[in-house]
Amino acid sequence: MNIYVNTFSLQLEKKLKDFFSKKNVIFSVIPHSFWRAAGENFSAVFYLSGKFVIQGKNLSSLVSEFEQYMNIVSKSGTSSEKFDNEEINIPVDEYIGTDESGKGDFFGPLVTAGVLITPALKDKFLNLGIKDSKKLDDKKIIKLSAHIKNSAVYSIVTIMPEKYNKLYDSFKNLNKMLAWGHARVIENILEKKFCSCALSDKFGDESLIQNSLMKLGSKVNLIQKVRAESDVAVAAASVVARAELIRRKDEMNKEYGMVFPFGASSIVVDAAKAFRDKFGAEKLNKVAKVHFKTMKML
Repeated sequence: MNIYVNTFSLQLEKKLKDFFSKKNVIFSVIPHSFWRAAGENFSAVFYLSGKFVIQGKNLSSLVSEFEQYMNIVSKSGTSSEKFDNEEINIPVDEYIGTDESGKGDFFGPLVTAGVLITPALKDKFLNLGIKDSKKLDDKKIIKLSAHIKNSAVYSIVTIMPEKYNKLYDSFKNLNKMLAWGHARVIENILEKKFCSCALSDKFGDESLIQNSLMKLGSKVNLIQKVRAESDVAVAAASVVARAELIRRKDEMNKEYGMVFPFGASSIVVDAAKAFRDKFGAEKLNKVAKVHFKTMKML
C-alpha cells in the first residue's frame, strides 16, 4: 500500500491532527489544506474539502493503526470529553502502564516511563486530576509527577540525544527504539514488584514490544491500545515521562545558555541554526535527533 484516501467531517480535523502529532512529523500548510504532516516515510494531508490522503512507502502498519484510532473516535463521537473518558478493559486490578515523551521533539531526549497501578492508586490519581500529559501544563505535570513517584512503583528510561542517535543508527526504525524503551521500563518495574499485565499505547506492530521483553516481561499479558492515555496508568506514565523530559531540557538550556524549543517547527529550525552557528554543526549530535527532517532545513 502506497496511498490511502478517505473523506472525513471537518469537525474531526483536530482528532486527525492529534493522531499525527504523536508521530515524528513536521506540520506545514499547503494550498487548500488544513495541514500537511511530513513523516520519515510518509506524508498526510487533510484538505479543506474533507478529503484526507496518506502517501508513502509500506503504509499498511500506519494505516491499520490510523483506522483503529478513527474507529475509536467514531464510536466515542467528536466530543473530547467522551473520548477522554473511554474505558479500556483491563482483566486485573494491578497492572503497569507505559508511555513515552520526546519522540516528536528535535531537541532533547526520548523518555519512556512506566507506572504500576493498584485500585487504591487509581482512585487517588483520578482524584488528583492525573490525565494525558498533553492536556496539562508544565507546572501541573511537574507537581503531579512528584505525587506519582512518591506513591507508585515506577521506572524511567531516558535516552539522551547522543545515545539516541547511536541507537537509531543501529535500529534504523523509531518504532523499534520505542519498543525497546517500553520493554525496559516494564522489565525494571517487574524486578521491583511482579504483576501479570501491562498496558501500552499502540504505536506500531504489536510484536515489537513483545519481542523486546526479556525473562520477566515474557510472562506478562501485554495489551496495546490506540490512545491508551485515556487509562489512568498510562496517563500517569505520560506525566512522569513528560516531567523528566522537561527536567532534562532545562538542564540542556542551562548547559548551553540557550532555549531548546519543543517540537519540530520553524522555531526549532531557527534554534538549531543558532546552535550550529554558536557551537558548530558536529555538536548537534549531542542535543538533537539528527535523523529528523529538520536537519535538512539547516
